[in-house]
Amino acid sequence: MNIVLTGMPSSGKTETAKALNKLIENYALIDTDEKIIQKEKMSVNEIFALKGEEYFRKIETAVLKEVLENDNQIISSGGGIIKRDENVKLLKEKAVIAYLKADINTLYERARKSSERPLLNGGNLREKLEKLYKERKEKYEQAHIIINTEEMTPYETAEKIMEKINEYYKR
Repeated sequence: MNIVLTGMPSSGKTETAKALNKLIENYALIDTDEKIIQKEKMSVNEIFALKGEEYFRKIETAVLKEVLENDNQIISSGGGIIKRDENVKLLKEKAVIAYLKADINTLYERARKSSERPLLNGGNLREKLEKLYKERKEKYEQAHIIINTEEMTPYETAEKIMEKINEYYKR
């Protein structure tokens, strides 16, 4: 079983994946953005600036397919991985999807501290977050598990994911 974390930029996917990795023995920890950086030998910001979002999404899908060939992984995905229907289909077939949900105010406070999010750089950050959320909300909510990360640490979120996975498989 693979567990993939999805959610908006700054929803806590990377830190929660690390915490989840401490709770589950013998699972590999994979970050799709890091895989893309290794493959392309440039940062996500550089890929967006030099080659564009469509190129990035194409590489993201290729990396996802490669990653999902394996099992027993905790996968921290990029926030936009759900933009392609092909990716959503793959994830539903080969992973338990956990959507880390947070409200715009929380995302805004977290995102203000980072410049590593190409779709949020420049302009009004709050407006950009709201636009991305409206575009992606429906796809995020197709997840097997939805966790509201408000007021939760990454470790608490990881524990909640494990609890929900156990409930999900008892059905």
